[in-house]
Amino acid sequence: MYLRIRDLREDADLTQKQIAEYLHGNQSNYSKVERGLAALSLSDAVKLAEFYQTSVDYLVGLTDVKDPYPKSRRK
Repeated sequence: MYLRIRDLREDADLTQKQIAEYLHGNQSNYSKVERGLAALSLSDAVKLAEFYQTSVDYLVGLTDVKDPYPKSRRK
């Protein structure tokens, strides 16, 4: 399910440890997420989508469109 987060990380030449630190976690837990052995929290999915400039839908495979959604204006 989370192959795209591994692909995005590798395309950016980043290590699991670097991404885990960005998410304020540890490499072991992040590795489990990439391998599908642990769930990615919604808050971490949002952080990764913002980091990689894509959408959560793209990260989890609901769309093949890599472009992020436009930011909404809050009133």
